[in-house]
Amino acid sequence: MNIERLIFTITINALKELYNFEASEDQIQIQNTRKDFEGDLTLVVFPFLRFSKKSPEKTGEEIGAYLEKNIEIIESFNVIKGFLNFVISKKYWLDILNEAFVNDDFGLVKENENSDLVMVEYSSPNTNKPLHLGHIRNNLLGYSISEILKANGKRVVKTNIVNDRGIHICKSMFAWQKWGKGKTPENSGIKGDHLVGEFYVEFDKHFRVEVAELVASGMAKEEAENQAPSIIAARELLLKWEAKDKGTIDLWEKMNAWVYKGFDVTYKKLGVDFDKIYYESDTYLIGKEEVLRGVNEGFFYKEKDSSVWADLTSDGLDKKILLRNDGTSVYITQDIGTAKMRFADYPIDKMVYVVGNEQNYHFQVLSVLLDKLGYDWGKGLHHFSYGMVELPSGKMKSREGKVVDADDLIEEMVDVARKMSTELGKLDTFSEVEAEKVYRMIALGALKYFILKVDPKKNMLFNPEESIDFNGNTGAFVQYTYTRIKSVLRKAADKNITVHNGTDVDSISIKEKDLVKRISLFPAILIEAGDNYSPAILANYCYELAKEYNQFYHDHFILIEPEPEKRNFRLVLSATVGKLVKKGMSLLGVEMPERM
Repeated sequence: MNIERLIFTITINALKELYNFEASEDQIQIQNTRKDFEGDLTLVVFPFLRFSKKSPEKTGEEIGAYLEKNIEIIESFNVIKGFLNFVISKKYWLDILNEAFVNDDFGLVKENENSDLVMVEYSSPNTNKPLHLGHIRNNLLGYSISEILKANGKRVVKTNIVNDRGIHICKSMFAWQKWGKGKTPENSGIKGDHLVGEFYVEFDKHFRVEVAELVASGMAKEEAENQAPSIIAARELLLKWEAKDKGTIDLWEKMNAWVYKGFDVTYKKLGVDFDKIYYESDTYLIGKEEVLRGVNEGFFYKEKDSSVWADLTSDGLDKKILLRNDGTSVYITQDIGTAKMRFADYPIDKMVYVVGNEQNYHFQVLSVLLDKLGYDWGKGLHHFSYGMVELPSGKMKSREGKVVDADDLIEEMVDVARKMSTELGKLDTFSEVEAEKVYRMIALGALKYFILKVDPKKNMLFNPEESIDFNGNTGAFVQYTYTRIKSVLRKAADKNITVHNGTDVDSISIKEKDLVKRISLFPAILIEAGDNYSPAILANYCYELAKEYNQFYHDHFILIEPEPEKRNFRLVLSATVGKLVKKGMSLLGVEMPERM
């Protein structure tokens, strides 16, 4: 039991014995003691005054005396108005440090056969365009959430659903047929997903011209958008695809293969992976079957034009189309089929969709539809809704080609890392191969950390220039701190200094204790990050731990400390911080260089 929980439990006992008061959990507030007060932890006394019927100071004195008597590790206490401050014994902090030092799984929970199985869906790309900055945030969040859940003892299946069918795919297919002139990734030297994305933009360019011409001839804009020759041709391709027309299927398979190969390259660069990939071309038919079952059983209904709808007004939602009048499916239909397939494949306890907040309503609808179809897991689906990534110039628009391409961004970040590291002379002694490896670690670390340190619920503005900085709240700063620790430990080894556990010292400085306190928070931080699906909580902890270590490093001798036990204590402190920083950053998908 950690110290906060112990104080919490004994405080409940104290209130019962002293004042015959059964306290509820929300009435007990424990926090870190303010820097200007003596103590480590503080109990807020004010909520108990109406039961003690005594002054804040007297109530604090009585509760403090009870806790000091019943909790061995409380060394002393003091009361300042309604705040009861506890000084925790040196032994407790040393025990925490030694445990964290020797235990490679400190803070981690091992999964077992009874652990919840959580499926996390992320990435979810369309095969009509390459991955962009928005996809980067999605992939990084999904991967990190998965790793954090694993660290909390969950069994995790990382899954991707590829949107490889539908009208948007047919737009790229039609554009390639019309204007492609036989272009391929091989004969053009263009990465497959980029090539297909170019034709999606090409389609939109021609479509806009056609709409403008029809509007100029007197047609209403909405009608023009439905009657434009390009969109009619794309719809015809979709009908042919669903009818399994061989020529259409062959073209679809060829162009999708280009895209999949391109995606794999980008995923490898980002360092993300999946345990299972689903394709909407496999799941949409299952979804259609479920929708038609819903019609037969009276959950859904057909309009006069044969389109299928769900009336969700009684659930506080709108009417939702499930099948178009030509029988083709929509996104929600495919999602129904995918959900059914997943729960058939795995005994999932929790399904987490990592999808942007623009789709909040979509997932509300999906949950209700699955519930209406009789699936008891429908209401238990969790939409991890995250904010959009914006640029200084505003929102991205993939149809117009106004996006930050993921591959381009990664390479730009590597270039920036190379330039900044060279200017600072940090890798002057490295070989070219070694340096390039570290540049990429710095670049990817900067990108991942910059994105993941932001509260996922918030929209964020991405600025590459701010992300690579060896000072401040950046991935590079945390990485540099780690290499500083590794340098200290290497120098200790060179001097034949052995670092051992069971360390003990006569006294601990304020900076040293602050660092041990920060170490002690690691298990609770992992739990909080997992419970809230928030890599930001872990990212900012890693930064605070690194910052605390640097303050300690500047104020204390380590290798030249003449007292062997004190030197060992500081080396143990350094090694433990290094281990936790590396573990924490690895859960964010960030690699840590050994030297920088």
